[in-house]
Amino acid sequence: MPETATNATVAAATGATTAAETLKAEFGRHFSEGQDLWNQIVTWLAEKGLAFAIKILFAAVVLVVGAIAIRLIVAAVGRAMKKSGRGGTLLDTFACNVTSKVCWVILLVTVLGMLGVNIGPIVAGLGVTGFILGFAFQESLGNLASGLMIAINQPFKIGDYVIVAGLEGSVKQVDMMATVLSTADNKKVVIPNKSAWGGPITNFSALGIRRVDIKIGIDYSSDVGKAIEIALKALASVPGVLKDPAPSVSVASLDDSQVSLNIRPWSSGGDYWAVYNATCQAVKVAFENSGVKIPFPQLTVHMDK
Repeated sequence: MPETATNATVAAATGATTAAETLKAEFGRHFSEGQDLWNQIVTWLAEKGLAFAIKILFAAVVLVVGAIAIRLIVAAVGRAMKKSGRGGTLLDTFACNVTSKVCWVILLVTVLGMLGVNIGPIVAGLGVTGFILGFAFQESLGNLASGLMIAINQPFKIGDYVIVAGLEGSVKQVDMMATVLSTADNKKVVIPNKSAWGGPITNFSALGIRRVDIKIGIDYSSDVGKAIEIALKALASVPGVLKDPAPSVSVASLDDSQVSLNIRPWSSGGDYWAVYNATCQAVKVAFENSGVKIPFPQLTVHMDK
């Protein structure tokens, strides 16, 4: 066999032996470390394991009892809110949620303290985290604060017809972050509570009844007193027009081509548009049948020769 091949074989055998010895040494070292760790665990369990197990058991009992107590406290808060009659569904839900979260934080901090955990750094970390999150989500916090104001003051409730943030519709949903409206043409509009509370709110349903304002013009040649009498009789036959407050008809203005009359019946909030449409039709028919003319816009031109 050539001398070169012999040297290569010897080198390979030497390398394999070195690798095996290195592997054996590493395995022995890790095994020794693992054995030391196991010995430490056994020693700790023997000395402190029982006491720690008792702590865990006692903490678990406190956690279970605390969870039951929190449920009872939240239920009591909900009953108290409903009994007071000062809040609506939104405020009741908010109060119950806040009570639940605060109680859970107190319970968890108590349990961690019983287990020997240093809660000081945790509380400090939560404070810093809260500051950062508050800065990052300031818009959402603004909506939440506005939602709380809406819940407390209750400027509207589900089903009311309102103008909020310049948008008009029926209130379909209110939560702590947004108000949802349904428009007359069946569009869903979601308004952030910060915008809803930040401007004027017009509630057409809050007072129960509404005045229907209609302006109708008659010809200058028509008898105004007769026209008013005819309009009042027509209003008496319109379904949904309230007798109290009584409807009224009066001269609104003397315009270029007509005498404008204010036709003002009252109706319940839900009947507003039905009364509006029925009144327009009834007054027009009554004027036509009585000879009271509703003029078109006119312009008189004088020409000098």
